[in-house]
Amino acid sequence: MKSKILFLVALLAATTWLGAGDDSLRNYYATRNLTLDEAVLIALQQNPDILRALQNIQRTRGLVIEVRSQALPQISAIGVYNQQDKRLLRDFGGGGVSSGAQTSPTPATSGTTAATGETTTTSSSSGQAVATSFGQQDKSWQVMIQGRQVIYSGALGPAIRLAKFAQDSAYWSLRDTIDTVIATTRRQFYDVLLDRELIKVQQESVELLGSQLKDQQNRFEAGTVPRFNTLQAEVALANAQPALIAARNNYLVAQLTLAKTLGLGASKDHPGAAPINAVGNLDVEARDFDIPAALETAHARRPFLKVQRLQILQEVEDVKVQFAGFQPTISVNGGYEFRNSRSTTALDEVVDGWFFGATGSWNIWDSGGTYGRIKEARAKLETAKTTYEDSQHQVDLEVQQAVLNLRQARETLASQQKTVQQALEAERLARERLSAGAGVQLDVLNAQVQLTQARSTELQARHDYKAAFAEFERVTATATQYEETFNDPLTRRQQRAAERDASIRIKK
Repeated sequence: MKSKILFLVALLAATTWLGAGDDSLRNYYATRNLTLDEAVLIALQQNPDILRALQNIQRTRGLVIEVRSQALPQISAIGVYNQQDKRLLRDFGGGGVSSGAQTSPTPATSGTTAATGETTTTSSSSGQAVATSFGQQDKSWQVMIQGRQVIYSGALGPAIRLAKFAQDSAYWSLRDTIDTVIATTRRQFYDVLLDRELIKVQQESVELLGSQLKDQQNRFEAGTVPRFNTLQAEVALANAQPALIAARNNYLVAQLTLAKTLGLGASKDHPGAAPINAVGNLDVEARDFDIPAALETAHARRPFLKVQRLQILQEVEDVKVQFAGFQPTISVNGGYEFRNSRSTTALDEVVDGWFFGATGSWNIWDSGGTYGRIKEARAKLETAKTTYEDSQHQVDLEVQQAVLNLRQARETLASQQKTVQQALEAERLARERLSAGAGVQLDVLNAQVQLTQARSTELQARHDYKAAFAEFERVTATATQYEETFNDPLTRRQQRAAERDASIRIKK
């Protein structure tokens, strides 16, 4: 079964995810049977990795707004109120005579200012300093409305593009997380189905061995078989019990593991019970896959690779940001100011007016700091390119492994399906021979063990095929369908090459 889920549905599901305190909804999902598609939808709603990836998108959106605001006008209102001890004003003013200066005395004049009621004394002469003392305020206030705009900065443009690339990267990281969660949910769902079927196989084996023990006990009581046969049947039955116990435990663990991926916690009423009941089977429709076509699809669609390509673009812009350290920064500011008059002690005497200014800065020499940051940014760029190449190889390996695992599981399943039929026939013949007195009990026990092994191997092959198919769809990014919005540089390059080839063919 192939899950094809639109990204819009995923986002809608994620935005309406079940809250941690909504026990009624959680119990609804915990007490009903779940198909594979329902389990995937719940994972899209509640899986913590998807929720964290969604919040990372919101974080990068905020980063874009923050960086872009630096290129837009900024208006601020400033209010200031000051008050100081009057003792600090006592020594205000003063005068003196320069040492060695030739002065001639002149009459001094004195008077009382009408505004402050304090005495002002002024003396002057040729070559002599003038000392003046005014009454001073111990309180002052100021209100200013100021606007600021950056006219030129070499770092703003690259910084904005870098933030937008980071936002795109967060989006593609979310898509990669969604693909991973879907594949994980499907594999764990298949684990539950496998362990449930293995319980049936082990239970049938125990029942067969139990019937064999009962038959041997009846024969022993009738005196047709020795005590050894009964003991042998008892040991075989006892040896089969641990496998059944382990299968039941593995089934419960698989259910709990799947529940954790779906974001479902333990039930308050039954904390040790399975919170879900998986509904489905391990039916397989075998297919063949072409590795070259799968590799081409993976390179074109994998969100993981697009994140790596966006990382390269981010590092390119970071180099430009560091280069801006060699460039000037120019900004202008202006506004209107209200304050109390400095010529009087009255606070209600208001002086107002406009102001305007410009600020420019240019770091002429920083002892190699900018050069060092540029080298660091270039090294990070080369590292991103190397990481992208390695990621391509990693994708190649994942696709090749997935296809090979599919082929192995398909071949194993084909071989074991025939083996199960042969083991069933061998077990039937062994029982008939024993009943007719032509066979021995050990043949029956061996046939039952081989039948159990063949059934278990056949179920495991079914599980492996479906799990490998889920992994194949993850590594080729074909499990989900999205509306492409990212202008991928790789896609652009391939499109230009196709258009160029088409134009050449037309000219010919």
